[in-house]
Amino acid sequence: MERTNKPDLTGKVVVITGGAGVLCSMFAEALAKCHAKIAVLDLHFSKAEEVAKNIRAEGYEAIGVECNVLNVDSIKMAHQVVCDTYGKCDVLINGAGGNNPQATTDDEFFNASKFNKETYKSFFDLDINGFNFVFGLNFSGTLLPTQIFARDMIDKKDATIINISSMNAFKPLTKIPAYSAAKAAISNFTQWLAVYFAKTGIRVNAIAPGFFSTTQNKTLLWNEDGTPTARSHKILNHTPMGRFGEAEELIGTLYWLIDQSASSFVTGVVIPVDGGFSAYSGV
Repeated sequence: MERTNKPDLTGKVVVITGGAGVLCSMFAEALAKCHAKIAVLDLHFSKAEEVAKNIRAEGYEAIGVECNVLNVDSIKMAHQVVCDTYGKCDVLINGAGGNNPQATTDDEFFNASKFNKETYKSFFDLDINGFNFVFGLNFSGTLLPTQIFARDMIDKKDATIINISSMNAFKPLTKIPAYSAAKAAISNFTQWLAVYFAKTGIRVNAIAPGFFSTTQNKTLLWNEDGTPTARSHKILNHTPMGRFGEAEELIGTLYWLIDQSASSFVTGVVIPVDGGFSAYSGV
């Protein structure tokens, strides 16, 4: 799906954390086509560089940069690489995040018959280290890069920060309390940052994707025979449009939020791209 309403980002430096992930690598490619200079930041340099290499092969500018978003020294090193290569950041996309099995319950509802069984993980069995990791990766992994890269953006024309929230922020999904709590924090933090930076010219917004079928969640959504899992049926029944989103359907919102000519008075919002999921009560 080729977008024709591309913003002109010629000369702009776009930094994307979690840039080798399914959605953020697509963001990197889409913004490169707007003639931005793309810095793909990821924990694994080889994966970041692979995304950047593909972008360069299409004739655009991109570099892969190793970055641990939970380590200030690592972020500072990545920042220096970006500055030395392209200059100061104009657009920051905080895309790093994820979940962990240690912060996931086995059932949607508490099951007394399974409680205290060694192989059963209830709310009471959640590992605090796993919970802290998930919350830290999503929230601290947004806070820390913003502290480093937003310094470049103060009083800079067209400076924009885009955070990645989730449907979990509107309605917590069952089984994943840490991820849901972290994404709710991201939405709240987006609003806080928007107010805090309002006098500097930095706009801060977030995209909250609904349910998209990707390689990362394939086993959760589809059985081996290609039929939807029980969880997929629940999702689709609660999505008024009755289908999963295509990853490319996030690009229009991304373009709009970054394009100063289109959204210059928009800050502090969290945009659901969800096929109506967040609007539907189920009845």
